[in-house]
Amino acid sequence: MNQRGMIRLLSIQFVVLFALVAASKNAHTEIPEHTMLFDFRSADELADWVIVNDGVMGGLSRSEMTWSDDNTAVFSGALSLENNGGFSSVRTRPSPYNLDGYSGIVLRVKGDGRTYQFRLRTDERFDGYAYRSLFETTLDRWMDVRIPFAQCVPVFRGRILSDVGPLVPQQIQQIGFLIADKQEGSFRLEIDWIKAYRHQ
Repeated sequence: MNQRGMIRLLSIQFVVLFALVAASKNAHTEIPEHTMLFDFRSADELADWVIVNDGVMGGLSRSEMTWSDDNTAVFSGALSLENNGGFSSVRTRPSPYNLDGYSGIVLRVKGDGRTYQFRLRTDERFDGYAYRSLFETTLDRWMDVRIPFAQCVPVFRGRILSDVGPLVPQQIQQIGFLIADKQEGSFRLEIDWIKAYRHQ
């Protein structure tokens, strides 16, 4: 083989090697299409969730998060409008969820016909603003609720904020549900699983 042929062969080998290295790198950095955040296969998962009701402001609403025999979580209680109350909520303890590269959350839930809020927080604070997305439920029917991060609106105590930037997925530290539909009475939201997804 002459020198020109040798150079051409080495060039081809270099290109092939570069492509293999790039493919290997992408294989290691590629994130899955979905990642399970909670599937409630064990009651131990409820230890990550805490109740926050309007009692912090003097209200009388009550709620709880329980584990069912069907391996689901059940957020239930009774909403009261007395003493300027009117909300019940449950949220996870602060923890980094590492959702960089994901586009949103999908929930499998069964509700009672009422409207709920899915809420995300990007810090460890108990109080402060959150990002919310409203979703309606159908009585006793399982449904998959898809929530793009881009549609989550920053709010503070029910007021939409105009001076807060959009949700940054890699900053998410708290996940939760809230009901504040101004209707007194019992409520029940059953949650099968919570996943993050990559594409619309």
